Amino acid sequence: MIALVALVPVAVWLYLLAGRGMFWLLQERDDRDEPPLLASWPSVVAVVPARNEADVIATTVASLAAQDYPGSFRIVLVDDQSDDDTAKVARQVCGADRLMVIGGAQRPAGWTGKLWAVRQGIAAAGSPDYLWLTDADIAHSPDNLSRLVTRAEANKLVLTSLMARLHCASWSERYLIPAFVFFFAMIYPFRWVSDSRKATAAAAGGCMLVRREALERAGNIDAIGSEIIDDCALARILKREGPIWLGLSERATSVRPYRGMADIRAMIARSAFAQLGYSSLALAGTMVGMIVVYAAPPLFALMAHDSAQASGILAWAAMALVFQPILNFYRLSPLWGLALPLIGVVYALFTLDSALQHWRGRGGMWKGRAQAMGPT
Repeated sequence: MIALVALVPVAVWLYLLAGRGMFWLLQERDDRDEPPLLASWPSVVAVVPARNEADVIATTVASLAAQDYPGSFRIVLVDDQSDDDTAKVARQVCGADRLMVIGGAQRPAGWTGKLWAVRQGIAAAGSPDYLWLTDADIAHSPDNLSRLVTRAEANKLVLTSLMARLHCASWSERYLIPAFVFFFAMIYPFRWVSDSRKATAAAAGGCMLVRREALERAGNIDAIGSEIIDDCALARILKREGPIWLGLSERATSVRPYRGMADIRAMIARSAFAQLGYSSLALAGTMVGMIVVYAAPPLFALMAHDSAQASGILAWAAMALVFQPILNFYRLSPLWGLALPLIGVVYALFTLDSALQHWRGRGGMWKGRAQAMGPT
């Protein structure tokens, strides 16, 4: 009986290794298959929602102002009722000819804070060909916008999104950040996202280039105003309007370090229960699944015998193998692959914490606001 149970994680990891869009290879990257630069350039407005971002906004705005984009390009920053010097710092970095800073209005019922700020920014942007939705803690290489627009125009994309390189220097970041990208890609295989025949739709909110007319056809940001996982919600409504693309990038990087495991826990807990549809049944299934898929293989490998032990070793080895590409992207030792079982257990605990926060009325916490509106 134990031998049969031990085969379950083996089957799961072999499927993940050979199926699910080969998500773990992370072959969709913005520096691959790049089309030639354009002869003429559409207009773009960057929209940056910012709340209490004085510590990082200078770097972000400076990187936007330094774009080598040949076409019309402006920046709209929405100061979402910050109680620090976010707006002041931004204005010191970039002049009014390029940067518009607007004060965010009070968030109405039914809206999450970030999306309400984005909506106001889009309203102030006018009618550009593209909207570049980017977070206040993401810095961009000077060629990022021109490469984004070139890819979008060449492939007639309505949404072009980059998974930014997250801050990964401290021990807690090395332990947990690569897995964040790995799990995201497992849920939303990038290859499937870009396949018009697949329903899978996802984006990374730190860097999203949106064709304005497609967004208007989809109902504008109003159509997703209450969503916690706003980037993937935007991808869902836009994929109905045309092709979308998501890839890994080093042209967009997070400039905000995670001060410790608590910061990473908060990032994950903000949306993990929303990802499960606020379902207690889905939460229970996820907990069981994480134990079977992540915790069981090393237990079988270290404590079982004969075929059950062999199955545990095989599943653990497959797990370590599929983790290698993201470790390589973050330039970390391949030995971190052996730690994936424990990392998976920690993520399971963060998911449980997300549900507990929701039940306590603190779900979807962002910048001091509890925003989750799903069923309890």
